[in-house]
Amino acid sequence: MPQAPIPDFLPALPEIWLAGVAMVLLMVGAFRGNEGTRLVSWLAVLSLAVAFVAVVFGDQETTTTFAGMFIVDSFSTLTKGLILIGAAASLIMSLDYIRREGMERFEFPILILLATVGMLMMVSANDLISLYVGIELQSLSLYVIAAFKRDTLKSTEAGLKYFVLGALSSGMLLYGASMIYGFTGSTNFETIGALYTDAGQTPSIGLIVGLVFLISGLAFKVSAVPFHMWTPDVYEGAATPATAFFAIAPKVAALALLVRALIAPFFGVVEDWQQVITLIAILSMAYGAFAAIRQTNIKRLMAYSSIGHMGFALVGLAAGTEAGVQAVLIYLLIYVVMNIGTFAAILTMRVKGQMVEGIEDLAGLGRNNPMLAMILAVLLFSLAGIPPLAGFFGKFYVFLAAIEAELYTLAVLGVLSSVVGSFYYLRIIKVMYFDEPAEPFERPIGLEMSLILVASGVFTTFFILLPGPFLAWTQAAAAALLP
Repeated sequence: MPQAPIPDFLPALPEIWLAGVAMVLLMVGAFRGNEGTRLVSWLAVLSLAVAFVAVVFGDQETTTTFAGMFIVDSFSTLTKGLILIGAAASLIMSLDYIRREGMERFEFPILILLATVGMLMMVSANDLISLYVGIELQSLSLYVIAAFKRDTLKSTEAGLKYFVLGALSSGMLLYGASMIYGFTGSTNFETIGALYTDAGQTPSIGLIVGLVFLISGLAFKVSAVPFHMWTPDVYEGAATPATAFFAIAPKVAALALLVRALIAPFFGVVEDWQQVITLIAILSMAYGAFAAIRQTNIKRLMAYSSIGHMGFALVGLAAGTEAGVQAVLIYLLIYVVMNIGTFAAILTMRVKGQMVEGIEDLAGLGRNNPMLAMILAVLLFSLAGIPPLAGFFGKFYVFLAAIEAELYTLAVLGVLSSVVGSFYYLRIIKVMYFDEPAEPFERPIGLEMSLILVASGVFTTFFILLPGPFLAWTQAAAAALLP
């Protein structure tokens, strides 16, 4: 009986490292108890930094291992780097919060690590089976993180809603994967891609149905309309550091997976899935713009904001070109930095020892804390897409890709949605600078939060001066993905 070949473990070194560290930290936490939470958190941040170095300085050549189910290329390198940055920033931002709110339990950073392992597997998935394994490892950790503030009704409700709707989306994704396997005879992306490029086969109706279910399952993970219903409640109900994590790293992983799952195996049938992505993008942009207008809770507003931003990113994917994939990556890069800074600002919203989340609580911030107000205003202007800030370039490149692909209606609707969406960002700035001062936030805000705020503000402001390296990295990543 022939022996199975031993896989090359080196391409999966970051994932293996983080999984091993998570097991070690679990033992450390079990022996030291909740008193060791801060130590475990900083060790988790250090392990994420080591994984980041392993990802960035690892072999950049396209490599597959584990029987072709796991792939490492420039696309995975870039997106893994963004995921690791988002996870590390979320952990750092959580340190003070979990201590103040009585949530200092060592399982929190370990769950972040395990969710990150799942995300790294997602962006390196080269097979429908490894795709599902990565998604479930991420999702099971996120369900617990959403309900981690277990003493509050809202947090428990958030975890339950996320779990129930997540199970539904997993069922849709599995059904779509089984349909694709049934009509192609393979679960491997490269094998499926060869059927519709080299062999030139015409996709069957069964395959199209499977694709629609696959897209639906993945659209839930990026909270795109009409699979967004969990997002506002989970964002509002979860602990704020958990919300920050949900808004950053999982969004990058899910969108990167959606791009790979459509471009790598189904690039030869772009016309058959382009209409579905276009519809989802339009609905997400419009809903994210209009539904946020009446929000008074800033976490809930950021939930609708994320729905809209995922719609803008999907515009690049709808183009179905190398320029479109590059635009998605540029958008994700800028989105991560903007959201890290914004949630760092939200986490400083503390008055007399209590967290506040109402937009009206920002009244007079421009006079009470001018530096914080200035950085938050820059980030909000950038989220709105106001030039010359970084957020403008994210939207510029996705709309440019749509125009080059002759998707003029999509580009026009995107611009209009962006204009409408600017209202609720500008409303927050108006409250900060023109409303009567409310109770000032606690000061100082801490060294870690200050560094995160300054770094995100500087990147957002001065991106226009040095976009070249970022454009080169995203172009190389997009070129590696396309056949």
